[in-house]
Amino acid sequence: MAVERLPDDVLKQYEDVLLKEREDSLMLISSMNESQKKGSKNSSGDSSSYAFHQADQGTDTAELEKQAHLIDIESKKLKSINEALKRVHNKTYGICEICGEYIQNARLKIIPYARFCVGCKSKEEKRKKK
Repeated sequence: MAVERLPDDVLKQYEDVLLKEREDSLMLISSMNESQKKGSKNSSGDSSSYAFHQADQGTDTAELEKQAHLIDIESKKLKSINEALKRVHNKTYGICEICGEYIQNARLKIIPYARFCVGCKSKEEKRKKK
């Protein structure tokens, strides 16, 4: 049985949360991108990719790879936030895309861009592990 959509005032509250999350994600991605650009310079200001010592170069490379991974994770989160904002505007936000029941309020407070209720998400994760 499908549930009714969330009231407009509740949707507005979640929209505000999602907009703040999106702003934070965009700032974090921008900051990490700037850090990566600066990471290609060593402490002397040399813009070549060569560090003074091989160990330093390895450390620099590992740090850049870690930042690239974090940017990828944050970009995926940003995509999920944008999709959640679309659901707010379509008035389908807060409803599990699998079972059609409400997503628990506690879950939405922790993961405001959640698409599934706890039960359906657990089933999905178990299915993926097989």
